[in-house]
Amino acid sequence: MGQWKRTHTCGELRASDAGKTVTLCGWVHAYRDHGGLVFIDLRDRYGITQIVFDPAAGREMHALARELRSEWVVSVTGLVSKRPEGTRNPKLATGEIEVRAKHLEVLNRADTPPFEIASDEPVNEEVRLRFRYLDLRRPLMQQVLLLRHRLNKIVHRYFDELGFIEVETPMLGRSTPEGARDYLVPSRLHHGCWYALPQSPQLYKQILMVAGLDRYYQIARCLRDEDLRADRQPEFTQLDLEMSFVDMNDVIEVVEGFLARVFGELLGYQINLPLPRLSYPEVMRKYGCDKPDLRFGMEIQDVTDLVLQTEFRVFRQALEQGDIVRGLCAPQAAERYSRKRLEELEEFAKRYGAKGLAWLRVETEKLSSPIEKFFPGSVQQALRERFRASPGDVLFFVADSEEIVCDTLAALRNHLAAELGLIQPGQFALAWVIDFPLLVWDKEENRWVANHHPFTSPKEEDLPRLESEPGSVRAKAYDLIVNGYELGGGSIRIHRPDVQQRVFSMIGLNEEQAQKRFGFLLDALRFGAPPHGGIALGLDRLVMLLAGLHSIRDCIAFPKTQRAQDLMTGAPAPVDIKQLKELGLA
Repeated sequence: MGQWKRTHTCGELRASDAGKTVTLCGWVHAYRDHGGLVFIDLRDRYGITQIVFDPAAGREMHALARELRSEWVVSVTGLVSKRPEGTRNPKLATGEIEVRAKHLEVLNRADTPPFEIASDEPVNEEVRLRFRYLDLRRPLMQQVLLLRHRLNKIVHRYFDELGFIEVETPMLGRSTPEGARDYLVPSRLHHGCWYALPQSPQLYKQILMVAGLDRYYQIARCLRDEDLRADRQPEFTQLDLEMSFVDMNDVIEVVEGFLARVFGELLGYQINLPLPRLSYPEVMRKYGCDKPDLRFGMEIQDVTDLVLQTEFRVFRQALEQGDIVRGLCAPQAAERYSRKRLEELEEFAKRYGAKGLAWLRVETEKLSSPIEKFFPGSVQQALRERFRASPGDVLFFVADSEEIVCDTLAALRNHLAAELGLIQPGQFALAWVIDFPLLVWDKEENRWVANHHPFTSPKEEDLPRLESEPGSVRAKAYDLIVNGYELGGGSIRIHRPDVQQRVFSMIGLNEEQAQKRFGFLLDALRFGAPPHGGIALGLDRLVMLLAGLHSIRDCIAFPKTQRAQDLMTGAPAPVDIKQLKELGLA
């Protein structure tokens, strides 16, 4: 492909190009005036090349070179030369050469940027997002977008090889209020009626299976009006899949093959397949959450039976109220946590609803703590054995309802792992979580709600208990977890209209209400729907993990803030009253 105004990019030239006359275009990355010679580092997205301006090559050009400043856009024509011995830069791919300038053209001058593009120093995120076009000039950000581009290429290549068909689904659809809050769009032609922007292509991809397309995929844009955090955005991208005539194992096998290729091609990292499969009750008991970070141990242990043998009043009162006591063992944490820092950890625990945080230091002969006197020697020994504790460890305990105990210890486990340096950089731990409950009880609404979504199939062996024991019914659902994040979730879907209506009834939708909201889906299921299932993987989150980032805002070209604002364009913003009148809005 031609280079248009340039003959080469700024990352292309090597020692073998010495003697060539070339033209490069880019931004001034760095500037050095040595009195006689002027040096600039010229940058584009491919790399950096050193340019040398010699007064002997033309005084007018040299005078212009002395005016150059950071981020000016220039075109330089010159002779590729090997750098003198002792001046080569091994940190640059072009470090063996420089371009001796013969002609300089300033294509555009630049104001002084609000932060240094060339610096690796942290920059306030609001400033970065306000001047996102400058932030995206930084090589690190461009590398992330390039990684994302390469990931998308693997998506298309891999699924094409397996016979999947890429189908685009609508952005303007019907609001189906089961799930997160919709973004609504008023209709100009039908006043009082609204479109909803898609939270996912869920219903459309099920319709495609009814249509006989068999294997579908899409890199889908989705929108949810929900509270944000580091790994959430109001608009996000997911890899969406659906397959007919499959069971859970088939979907998992396809996804595992994709992940093996992604991690192998992009990082040179080998994933051992098949991935572990953990049951939902197991991960909740061992880790306190359904997306545990498996890069380290520190499993949670139930000690309710042991504290029954103690005289510690706080624990005894909790048990009398029907609560539980669980704990975890922080390896070699005794030296790291003074009494003051242990008090800080107690305040940390209270943020998650816990009334307090009890602790015991593990010493050679005994357990040490202000509450040790309440623990007989036999109980102390039993605690050592249950936690496999060694001298220097610290045991932490929470006594409360199961929900609060799980939330608190899950958060504490991650917090301690970070502080104690238990996670090795560049390490990945992937697993599936299965056997989720189909329905969960919503205390606020006083009804059963779908744990994932209402189109998830219950396990056949549990289906007879759907109405009599709904909390015991397991879903044919599977979540993919990576390093403490949920990377994706999927399920085998309900393909029989009678079963779908039974699930709708359990979440409070009678036949008339179900027909009003999901009539098109129920109608489709009556016309010969095949058994089908699929999954959606968060592409933003996957890029974040691959790039070693901590926020998906850093792997999206134009993200929103935690208040769902685009600081660069000023969205959301008021609109002209004329536009509102056209939409029939006051």
